Amino acid sequence: MAEAKVQAVEVLRGDSRSLADRLRRRADLLLVPLGLATFVLLWQGLVLVGGYPDFILPSPGRVAARLVALATGGSLWWHAWITVQEILGGLALGLTTASVLGYVLARFRRLERLLSPYVVASQAIPVVALAPLLVIWFGFGSLSKVLVCALVVFFPVLVNTVVGLRGVDQNLRDLMRTYEATRWQTFRLLELPAALPVLLGGLKVGVTLSVIGAVVGEFVGADRGLGFLVNLGHGLMDTPLMFVAIFTLVVIALALYGTVSLLESRLLSWRS
Repeated sequence: MAEAKVQAVEVLRGDSRSLADRLRRRADLLLVPLGLATFVLLWQGLVLVGGYPDFILPSPGRVAARLVALATGGSLWWHAWITVQEILGGLALGLTTASVLGYVLARFRRLERLLSPYVVASQAIPVVALAPLLVIWFGFGSLSKVLVCALVVFFPVLVNTVVGLRGVDQNLRDLMRTYEATRWQTFRLLELPAALPVLLGGLKVGVTLSVIGAVVGEFVGADRGLGFLVNLGHGLMDTPLMFVAIFTLVVIALALYGTVSLLESRLLSWRS
């Protein structure tokens, strides 16, 4: 009888914990729309109190109307798709080269000492200064923007790759050698899973920086893309157009970051 009571109490405790977890998750989901609503209200209040004209600070309604006009006309989606293509191309190139070079540098310390000054020096040059050269060398098309994105993504992913692989426990490496594991088996079964949290952290930084790289490339020379829309709005004093392009870039960055976070939760579910 006493055991049955204990079991009943444990079941009730488990139900209360699950209910509390569900309520907490629902409250977390409400934080985003509440924060967005607060931001819009503060923005509208600032416009009303300051009495700013549209070319200084447009109201949320004016920006929303411009967004609807661009979206229904199709131009916003076309420019956004151009920028997304540049971002994805830069991510693919930057991640591939940084991951491969990071693995090589993590395995061969002498090579790292030889190449690290040049890698650091390449990052000391502002990408805004390199972007015009890339546009001159590779033209005004998408290739120059992809290269700018790749340069921006390269360094944080490279550093995280080296740090993640160097952080693998040496005892586990010795264990893999004891079992006569091949280099590929060691990488697939030990190094990659152990370094994955750090690698995904670098990827989170890289995907957000890739948006900056695409916009910088489009600022320097482009006739399409969201960066071009920002430049166009600046030239025409069309501030609502600039706001629409900036908010679209924010949505793209959040979508990329959310995708990596979802990938992280799937790939690292074994840790919990």
